Amino acid sequence: MTNRSSRNWGLYATAEIAFQKTRAKLAGRNIGAAVLFVIVALILLHIALIAMAVGLVLALEPLVTIWGAIGIVVGLMLLGVGALVYSAVSRGKLVAELFAKDDDGDPAAESEA
Repeated sequence: MTNRSSRNWGLYATAEIAFQKTRAKLAGRNIGAAVLFVIVALILLHIALIAMAVGLVLALEPLVTIWGAIGIVVGLMLLGVGALVYSAVSRGKLVAELFAKDDDGDPAAESEA
């Protein structure tokens, strides 16, 4: 390897490091902005769900009493929460089964034995 060739590799390495640093900074800024957008979106979704619940209570109040309307809306929301929790638990069990130690197809478990 000649002296000139080694200098070119050194320049290449320096340029590559500078490029990777710039790319990491840009990625960090974009990740931060994306997280902020998701947080704001979740806050707005939360406000919209509260408004929907209040609207449903107000819409149902003439048909049933105010307490009946509140009971219907809260009951439906609790049923939704129950369905979501059930789905989350079943997915969690599926993931736990995928990583169970007694899995015959797991190469990591075979190397530990």
